[in-house]
Amino acid sequence: MMNIQGIMKQAQMMQKKMEEAQEKAAQEEVNGTSGGGMVNVTLNGKFEMKKIELDKSLINPDEVDILEDLIMAAYNDAKSKVDDNLNKTISSVTGGLNIPGLKLPF
Repeated sequence: MMNIQGIMKQAQMMQKKMEEAQEKAAQEEVNGTSGGGMVNVTLNGKFEMKKIELDKSLINPDEVDILEDLIMAAYNDAKSKVDDNLNKTISSVTGGLNIPGLKLPF
């Protein structure tokens, strides 16, 4: 027979660890780049953009579309890194178990 109290206690411990992991992940920052480092975007663990750096040589009114593409690529690079960090964090807390209904990020 299952020990329901034990299972509930383990679930509560896992929930606490998950909350701590989410807080830690939200504070971490990652950098995404494009254009050989000419565009840099920094995101936090909540996918909020914290900083953007553009090489001044990219600022040309006749080539705005190129700059827009590079910014989008840098953002997507940073987003991918945040996703990877979150997946690693979740996996470390859950021991690699896929828990249905667990929705991250936040």
